[in-house]
Amino acid sequence: MSKEATVLFDIPGPRARARNAVLTAVVSIVFAAVLAALIWRLSDKGQFEEKLWTPFLKWTVWRHLLLPGLMNTLKAAVVATVLALLFGIVFGLARLSDHWWVRVPAGVVVEFFRGIPLLILIFLAFFVPNKISPAIAESQFGTLQRFSVDYFFSIFGVEINAGTVTVPAFAAVVFGLTMYNGSVLAEVVRAGVLSIPKGQSEAAYSIGLRKNGVMRLVLLPQAITVMMPAIVSQIVVLLKDTALGFIIAYGEFLQAGFKQVPANYSNNVLQAGIVVAVIYIAINMSLSRVATWLEGRSRRSRKTEAKTMGSGGPAPVAGVGVTQQTV
Repeated sequence: MSKEATVLFDIPGPRARARNAVLTAVVSIVFAAVLAALIWRLSDKGQFEEKLWTPFLKWTVWRHLLLPGLMNTLKAAVVATVLALLFGIVFGLARLSDHWWVRVPAGVVVEFFRGIPLLILIFLAFFVPNKISPAIAESQFGTLQRFSVDYFFSIFGVEINAGTVTVPAFAAVVFGLTMYNGSVLAEVVRAGVLSIPKGQSEAAYSIGLRKNGVMRLVLLPQAITVMMPAIVSQIVVLLKDTALGFIIAYGEFLQAGFKQVPANYSNNVLQAGIVVAVIYIAINMSLSRVATWLEGRSRRSRKTEAKTMGSGGPAPVAGVGVTQQTV
């Protein structure tokens, strides 16, 4: 049994191992029986017919439906991940500020977007700008609105025409994912920094570092390792939540694989769902493996071996610490 496994519970004795073996065998038999019954039932309903599975072996299906949807999913996930991480770092650190006029507004923003369902955020980003932008264009903020769209939001495909702002599905999905997951990550950052022992910051202050240096050089590098599992879990959630883009007709992977393919190939909904699920699982497992590797590398890079006197360290200065030997 591995060392990690013995941290949470004692090593089982002979009777416990025998009992665990029996329970494992019983559960395995029950699971195999349920799986066999499910497969037999699907076969009886004709769900293993060749015509239902062969569409996923055709290059045209992948080229025109699945791969474009997968690319849209990954594009939205990558952009939203970067923006959510930036949002989380900025607002997480802002919530740790000593100034109330920074800490309180940051807390309000984080709690507001964390408390709204992601689907509503996507709806708001997609429909609200189109409704209120004409009124803003006629007000004193019209110039600011046009400047913001032309020089910033246009990189996400947002357009303004005759004072009316049009938000594409991609931008609405990225906005919702960024604000919701960024708010969660802000809490992760705050909790990660607060989890570092207080002595670390006190030692840094004692050598003359200011709060900015303490946060940047001492607390954050250690907190990153602590936060890594939670950050990766939230990124996995973000990747899966891109599927909510179907509600505003964003051509992501789930819509392409679960709706467009069955609509064109014998209504093979079950088969499409299995293929899409396998690909999602593969992507998320790959992401988790990369994160585990990064976390392990980060931990190894911070391990140092302290040298003591007699283990290759420098010799003591003459006249210091040798009084007892010369007496």
